[in-house]
Amino acid sequence: MRSRQYGPDLTPPWKKQQPAPEVSADPDLVVEEVTTGFCGAVIRCEKTAQGPVVTLEDRFGKHRVFPMEPRGFLLEGRVVTLVRPAAAPAAQGPARTASGSIAVPGARARVARAGRIYVEGRHDAELVERVWGDDLRVEGVVVEYLEGVDDLQAIVRSFGPGPDARLGVLVDHLVPGSKESRIAAEVTGEHVLVVGHPYVDVWEAVKPSSVGIREWPRVPRGQDWKTGVCGALGWPPNTGAAWQRILASVRSYKDLEPELLGRVEELIDFVTVGP
Repeated sequence: MRSRQYGPDLTPPWKKQQPAPEVSADPDLVVEEVTTGFCGAVIRCEKTAQGPVVTLEDRFGKHRVFPMEPRGFLLEGRVVTLVRPAAAPAAQGPARTASGSIAVPGARARVARAGRIYVEGRHDAELVERVWGDDLRVEGVVVEYLEGVDDLQAIVRSFGPGPDARLGVLVDHLVPGSKESRIAAEVTGEHVLVVGHPYVDVWEAVKPSSVGIREWPRVPRGQDWKTGVCGALGWPPNTGAAWQRILASVRSYKDLEPELLGRVEELIDFVTVGP
């Protein structure tokens, strides 16, 4: 009788772990470490004597370092293996900012102009800073956020716009016949420009493909939109954490919808007219 030859691994096939997909640990990628549940954005990857490690930053700014072990992280609920990013190819042509403008190496921030750009909400301000921050500093434009537009008339009067102090305002859900459109018409003038995007919230101005979803969910009227989005997507009911996840997915203007891109560029041009 012939003897049967066995390999060294006698583990039944159904008990063997399948290899997890490898994902490049690019900066700002948001992942969760499987053993601790720590969730954060990738800050950097480093090579150590014990192997490669990754530094994550959570939404409170806390940093933690984890070994890049196989099946060590969750990405949108899926187990993955983080790997070090490939070396970036040599740059072709001039460097560009996140907005697509040609970068000015070593440029110092300009002294702030008297003109301002106001946006409706903290998330709007953070998104504008992420994509246009370098451009705004070169131009000396300060962005401030409003808590809604109901008091916009009083805010404009207090600001006192003029030829050397133009005011630009970005409004959410600026559609014909809305309360926002009526208020915008009342304050728009020679030195005040109010523009807006059609989205209920600036979250929608981020392309779904960049966030890793098929589309932004439809939320029934009367329900808090952000909470409804989290529920429909199966995300934890923490809108602050959800926003950090969305913001981390934005790396350049290519991740934003044209309806927002054009309006912000319009405001920057309006405010920076003149010396």
